[in-house]
Amino acid sequence: MSKLHIKKGDIVFVNTGEDKGKTGRVLQVLVKDNRAIVEGINMVSKHTKPNAKNPQGGIEKKEAPVHISNLNVVDPKSGKPTRIGRKLNAEGALVRYSKKSGEEIK
Repeated sequence: MSKLHIKKGDIVFVNTGEDKGKTGRVLQVLVKDNRAIVEGINMVSKHTKPNAKNPQGGIEKKEAPVHISNLNVVDPKSGKPTRIGRKLNAEGALVRYSKKSGEEIK
């Protein structure tokens, strides 16, 4: 299985779908499904029964997973979406970098 270009904590841009053009922070990456949960993106209504955490029950809004092919990492320099490459840095560690600016992504 190949590595994914997105990690938890990245700021990503949505390429397609209902939330096209929006950006958000990755909360979780589902590696097996090639999907990511992004803050404020792909919101769905979930009906919940009353429980200890939510004694009233009702309708709860939460994020649903988005396929990673629909996401691009935002370039730290320009703030625009970019593709990701991998290269060895001075210490010999494999790091991700922005294809647009060449800037290393932390």
